Amino acid sequence: MAGYILRRALTLIPLVLFATFVAFVLMRLSPVDPAEAYFSAAHIKPNTQMLQEKRTELGLDESFISQYVHSAVHMLQLDLGTSYLSSKSVWEEIWSRLPATLQLAGASMVIAFIAVVVLGYFSAVHAGKWIDYVVRFLSYIGASLPQFMLGYLLIYLFSLQWDLLPVEGKGTWQHLILPSLTLALALVATYARLFRESILEQLKQAYVDYAHTRGLKSHNIMLRHVVRIAILPVITGFGMNLGRMITGTIIVERVFSWPGLGRFFVEAIFNRDLPVIQGYVFFAACLYLCTSLLTDLLHMAADPRLSLQERGR
Repeated sequence: MAGYILRRALTLIPLVLFATFVAFVLMRLSPVDPAEAYFSAAHIKPNTQMLQEKRTELGLDESFISQYVHSAVHMLQLDLGTSYLSSKSVWEEIWSRLPATLQLAGASMVIAFIAVVVLGYFSAVHAGKWIDYVVRFLSYIGASLPQFMLGYLLIYLFSLQWDLLPVEGKGTWQHLILPSLTLALALVATYARLFRESILEQLKQAYVDYAHTRGLKSHNIMLRHVVRIAILPVITGFGMNLGRMITGTIIVERVFSWPGLGRFFVEAIFNRDLPVIQGYVFFAACLYLCTSLLTDLLHMAADPRLSLQERGR
């Protein structure tokens, strides 16, 4: 296990370097002059001399390769630069907003996972019955609704019509309910059906018939064997979505005025805060790679056969 983690960690290095290169190229392909963006964010109208001095300070008069190497070295040292808008370290800005996003993403993942397991399980156990049809119908509806539309629908019902929950902001646990439900329902709509199909597929396997011939009870077979294998695709899906939930909550955070990373990133784009944009892309890439490794480890923990295959390599 330790050797596998070390090998996977080493493979992350070139991927991180590639992410830094993509972020760097995208910033340089932008028609926005970083020197002009700096003064624009600071609400300063620069003259030609000020622009030239700032370009020299930012290293924009160096070659493309030299600029990239300089940028990559600083990124790998976790030095993402300074925000044009706030004059604070980009890392400081990210870490100050990360807890709010983690709170939102964590609550959404917990709600979604519980709902997926419960709905998918009962839909599979009662396949072809009314419970199955209701779950599948609701899944189709949930998957077809855009997140912003779902968010505004929840606000209209629970805040405006019934006056049960606050509309926006972050404060009490009540502020967390609507945005976390908006994020969770999209996952539930997708993975409840996946879990259902995975259970039905496992029920066709030979080991289930063999377990019945040994006299094992049906609920023990389902809970100790079938569900344990059928849950693996769901774990994969949730693992791949964990990075997206943390870095991709832009729409939901804007709708509910949630003070997290997504809202911060949108504001950086509007203000052309290039160090923040580049740093955010780098942070998101690293986060996706780490969640991918975590997903593989969870797979190995859930299915011992994967651990044995890894030891045999």
